[in-house]
Amino acid sequence: MTHYQKLLKISTAGKSLYNITPKIAEIVAESGVDIGLCTLFLRHTSASLLIQENADPDVLMDLANFMAKLVPEATNYIHDAEGPDDMPAHIRTALTHTSEHIPINRGQLVLGTWQGIYIWEHRQRSHSRELVVHIST
Repeated sequence: MTHYQKLLKISTAGKSLYNITPKIAEIVAESGVDIGLCTLFLRHTSASLLIQENADPDVLMDLANFMAKLVPEATNYIHDAEGPDDMPAHIRTALTHTSEHIPINRGQLVLGTWQGIYIWEHRQRSHSRELVVHIST
């Protein structure tokens, strides 16, 4: 079994969805793996990973609006050590994912036609996020 691993540091500019598909595809190509599995792990509790529509940006806006209604920031949470968006960010991460697994075939990610990989920043201010990309055969 072959393993290839890389740590990506991704800067976010605040609450939004950030398409990281090209960065992940580049690492897959760099690994030289023809058939295998790409595992992604985001090392945070206030941001998440998402595989979602990458053609129409309205989908991402609707998701963000839905999540804002589902987990509002205007609630009196007990945990507010880092501000009013801190606990809502943790809840949003708990409702989504911090890891994803994507097959690799012919040296490329096996994503659907309209699928992209996103980091979903749940905090208002910018952050530096760490993503472990692990590729195995």
